[in-house]
Formats: sequence, structure tokens, C-alpha cells
Amino acid sequence: MIPEELLPLSPQVFQILVALAGADQHGYAIMQDVAARSGGKIRLSPGTLYGCIHRMLEQGLVVELDAQGDERRRFYRLTPFGRKVAKAEAARLAESLEQARIYGLAPRLS
Repeated sequence: MIPEELLPLSPQVFQILVALAGADQHGYAIMQDVAARSGGKIRLSPGTLYGCIHRMLEQGLVVELDAQGDERRRFYRLTPFGRKVAKAEAARLAESLEQARIYGLAPRLS
């Protein structure tokens, strides 16, 4: 499968991939990361987070790691394929933003 076949990603899936791009994290840490990076504009409920993660596991975007000293928490890692998909989505979003700039719908960068 090529990354572009999974595009466009939902905002929630993209934000989860971004959260995992920096480090392996457990579910609650992913929810906190997304809320912090979005200034509270994006908040993932546990149901949304784990529903997305379930699909992402099936698609090979993330893997579940063995317990890392805390049996209560499940940790997740971005796979190389997941990183490619996240990069492809970021490029798609950048192109969309550039088109919006051309038509005066988004500010130009100085």
C-alpha cells in the first residue's frame, strides 16, 4: 500500500500521528499532547482516541509496545509506514493552504 491511498486523514488521526512522531506515548499522554499543541481546540475523547488507534493498528500506522514498567498503560509507536503517511498528509495540507493563499483565503507568510 502507498501512503497516498490513505489520504485524506481525519484531523484526529493526523494529530495522533504527529503526537507519536516525537516519542512513544500512552493514550492519555497522546490526548494531552494533542490538546496542548492545538491550544485546547482539539480534544480527543477516550472513545475517539482508541477507535482511531484500533484502525491505525490495522493499517500498520502504529504498533502497540510491551508494557514499559506500567501494566495499566498501553504505549504506541509510529511505524515507518505511519511516518510516511503523516508526511504525505502534511504535504497535502501544505498544498491546500498554498491554494488558499493564492485566492486570498489565508495570510501570506512574511
